[in-house]
Amino acid sequence: MMAKKCPICGKEVQKEFAPFCSKRCADVDLNRWFSEVYSFKSERVEEEVEDSDSLEEKEE
Repeated sequence: MMAKKCPICGKEVQKEFAPFCSKRCADVDLNRWFSEVYSFKSERVEEEVEDSDSLEEKEE
C-alpha cells in the first residue's frame, strides 16, 4: 500500500496528524480555512441569512 501524502507539503502522512504530516501543515490548512482561501459555494447561506433576519424581526 502506498503511503498517503500530506495535502500541504507532499510529505508522508503521520498518524498523529492525519491527514497531514505535522502540526505545522495542519495549522497551515486551518489558517487557509479561517482566511477564506478555501470555501464552499452554497445557495443555502443566503436562505439562512434571510431566515435569521426574519426571526430577529419576530422577536422584536
